[in-house]
Amino acid sequence: MSDRTHTLLWMKDLIEHMRHCQEQLQWASDGPSESFLTEALLVDLTECRTLCERLRSRRVPEPSLRATPA
Repeated sequence: MSDRTHTLLWMKDLIEHMRHCQEQLQWASDGPSESFLTEALLVDLTECRTLCERLRSRRVPEPSLRATPA
């Protein structure tokens, strides 16, 4: 499995986990549960950002479309 594929699968898992946390947060009615779930979401967001930046940094820059003077 390529590093890119692994990164994308990891992101998919993180987003799924975030969805579950968000659903639980809708029903959480006590401070400790809300605190735990929001902290989990923040950790996942940070990790997703890191993975996105990793994907972006590996992207090959596109050649300039501007015309060069002759």
